[in-house]
Amino acid sequence: MIKMKKYFYAGIVITILSALVGCSRLDSPLEPVTSGQPIDFAPKVSSAPGRYIVLFNNAVNSADEEQIRRAGGSFIKRLQLINGAAVFLPAQAVAALQNSPNVRSIEIDRVVQIPVSGISAKGGNSGRKPPKDDPPEEDPPPEVLPWGVDRIDADLVWSANSGGAIKVGIIDTGIDPGHPDLNVAGGVNTINTRKSFKDDNGHGTHVAGTVAAVDNELGVIGVAHSVELYAIKAFNKRGLAFTSDIIEGIQWCVENEIQVINMSFGSSVSSSSEQMAIQAAYAAGVVMVAAAGNTSGSVGYPAAYGETIAVSASDASDAIAGFSSRGTEVDLIAPGVNILSTYKGGYAWGSGTSMATPHVTGAAALVLAVWNGSLFPAQVLDKLKLTAENIGLTPSEQGAGLVDAELAVITP
Repeated sequence: MIKMKKYFYAGIVITILSALVGCSRLDSPLEPVTSGQPIDFAPKVSSAPGRYIVLFNNAVNSADEEQIRRAGGSFIKRLQLINGAAVFLPAQAVAALQNSPNVRSIEIDRVVQIPVSGISAKGGNSGRKPPKDDPPEEDPPPEVLPWGVDRIDADLVWSANSGGAIKVGIIDTGIDPGHPDLNVAGGVNTINTRKSFKDDNGHGTHVAGTVAAVDNELGVIGVAHSVELYAIKAFNKRGLAFTSDIIEGIQWCVENEIQVINMSFGSSVSSSSEQMAIQAAYAAGVVMVAAAGNTSGSVGYPAAYGETIAVSASDASDAIAGFSSRGTEVDLIAPGVNILSTYKGGYAWGSGTSMATPHVTGAAALVLAVWNGSLFPAQVLDKLKLTAENIGLTPSEQGAGLVDAELAVITP
């Protein structure tokens, strides 16, 4: 049963992120970020020496693998969605392979980082403030309606539609499979497919809760709490991901008929390989929702690609969050300041366009559910934009406006 709307309560289980131990090969340094500040992913990009993405003119085959080995390289994984492969190559082999008639291009397999701060027990400078100094409890707290879910009027359609059997994938740090407020239908770890998609960072679980926290009288409730939720773990416990692992995550979503993908990450640097994967997923009918970024500047990638729905962040006063990126690429704005959601082992408050994005992801799932999943990505975006609420910001700040889940669902 839905509990009474309220924004504060005592006794919530709060977990504060701290510095995490790094993983092998992903060794970009982490910079400290003030607790409670938004996740600033855009400038956190580096390159892994010797690791590349090779794009071939045709589907990758055993002969291509042998060519990589003869050049002194080693094969990491195939990326069938883009006729590519992630490989290790010595520097002298790159130029030689680029001249090969069956090689389309070679690019560095860049590392993208989501810093570990931005989710905490404390709020930012705007929005409804979380409670202070409340001791954690062993039992999950009573269910509340987070202010962002309330603001986009998602709760007004739940009596008829809460997401149905729409399949939603979260490409992130994984999801806590044992969280009492989440039902994870499945997933994959693209860093190491032999390992679990369990969230060892917390970011992915926080994002997942805003989309799909279940209606069980515990904790929080998500925008589309009846969807089939899938975890695609491409980022490790330090919030780092190779571009190829993200691409493999998109590929897994296409292969497993995921209908909506949440991408609460980004980079200031574009990747032709990543863009090709997104174009392929778009052509396959997948709706992709991406965070605009937290630089207060230009929109990052993949949100800047035309095939994604780019989301900026607002606060509880309907002002654009100071950290939010902005630009002509922004499609919609959604609540992204002091967002209460699930977290590994409990619940936490978070701020960032990472937190705004899942509100739109959930709304997209609700729209698809009404139409039994039959809409194309462009049709979903059109419905979300045509029904968005103008909150008085510029188009570069709000796009078409604040996402309105109720109107998007009920408008023919």
